[in-house]
Amino acid sequence: MMNQIFKEYRFTEKELASRADGITEKILPDETDIVLISRLLGCIDLTTLEGSDTQRKVTDLCRKAQFSAISERFPDAAAVCVYPSLVKTAVEALKGIAIRVASVAGGFPSGQTGLKIKLEEVKFAVNEGADEIDTVISRGKLIGGNETEVFDELCAIREMSGPAHLKVILETGELPSVGYVRRASELAVAAGADFIKTSTGKISEGATAVPFLVMLDTIREYHDLTGKTIGIKPAGGIRTFRNATIFTALLIEILGDAWFCKESFRIGASSLADDLVDRGLRLV
Repeated sequence: MMNQIFKEYRFTEKELASRADGITEKILPDETDIVLISRLLGCIDLTTLEGSDTQRKVTDLCRKAQFSAISERFPDAAAVCVYPSLVKTAVEALKGIAIRVASVAGGFPSGQTGLKIKLEEVKFAVNEGADEIDTVISRGKLIGGNETEVFDELCAIREMSGPAHLKVILETGELPSVGYVRRASELAVAAGADFIKTSTGKISEGATAVPFLVMLDTIREYHDLTGKTIGIKPAGGIRTFRNATIFTALLIEILGDAWFCKESFRIGASSLADDLVDRGLRLV
């Protein structure tokens, strides 16, 4: 079924790197652009995913996500993202506020656990009140050639997520070639992902331009064929306004400015939020 949807992807990593450089070099960020700063703030998933996370830490994170309390020129963050055990804390802290609660679930960050356990974790997070599920693709199975099993797992997680939006993390830094990034993107989209996401933030290599471009191409192709909008989320190592504009430049070039909104673009970067707020406050 998936091979009937997508065309063969023939780009090499070198070709993609050259293409990405050409796009980003055309668009130099204006560091005094308060509109761009505000748009980025509104697409942030403010995240804490540490073993030391506490209810107090999550409550503080939810307060931090309310950027509009700092300046009327700022929108609030799109979502906060936490572990399943702290979803209820986030839901209570954000009651009556239009910030979504996302939860990692389904074997985060490695994907190396059984499907039954993955599904129970997803079910728990949704029952606790999660609006969004950030799950992980089974990279080991994909690299081992078990594409059908990877696809079936994602379909099962999609079903268990129910009304919650599903973001599928590819962990592109662990995929050995752009061909694997393309195939992971295809599998996730075909299985019903609402978003595809670059990274967990738990390995040294986070979001980079070439895999992100492959993901954008896959979304563009799928939209052209089906009319369906799939969101995208770069995450991992994006700490500054300038870093963020690399990904927004690629997004706008390939998918168009209409994709640059919280419904179809997220950026996972808690350090970025501090940089954007500091810059924005100097301008308002």
